[in-house]
Amino acid sequence: MKFILASSSPRRRELLASIGLIPDQIISPDVDETPLKGEGIREYVKRIAILKARAVHSKIPEAYVLAADTSVEIGRRILLKAEDKEDARQMLQRHSGRRHRVYTAVCVLSPTGREACRVLITRISFKRLMDDEIEDYLASGEWEGKAGGYSIQGKAAKFVKFISGSYTNVVGLPLYETDCLLKGLGFRG
Repeated sequence: MKFILASSSPRRRELLASIGLIPDQIISPDVDETPLKGEGIREYVKRIAILKARAVHSKIPEAYVLAADTSVEIGRRILLKAEDKEDARQMLQRHSGRRHRVYTAVCVLSPTGREACRVLITRISFKRLMDDEIEDYLASGEWEGKAGGYSIQGKAAKFVKFISGSYTNVVGLPLYETDCLLKGLGFRG
């Protein structure tokens, strides 16, 4: 029973390994991740996770394919991966002293073509950030490639005042829900 991770995220690979799931193959799907006009974050992350899973499953239909997408919402604004240091700075300034939500959609496709998806939300509150804290964090480079401009499992952990929900969701893959989706489709890894 072949298991494929449709993601280039090293964090997702590490999270899966932490629960004993080692993908037979890792494929980074090439999908357009541009949000659609008027699309809410829940719909957005689910659509992207499904697109990623289907793109890989169409090439290797005999496998279980797991895909996920994570984004951050503050107010009604969707924050994707920071494009550059200035974008990350603006994101961190938005997080400062406020709550935000991290959404991750997980999608699994089975060899029989059955599909199961789940969207998980984790609420986080950051302390008020001083300018020098933001600059130190930006200098670390941890913001690169991270939704919302930060990595909770790194130096930004000291910014978190409050978290409600799955920690692994914020890292990029809610493990409990992922395991349930895989087992629900018959995967025994």
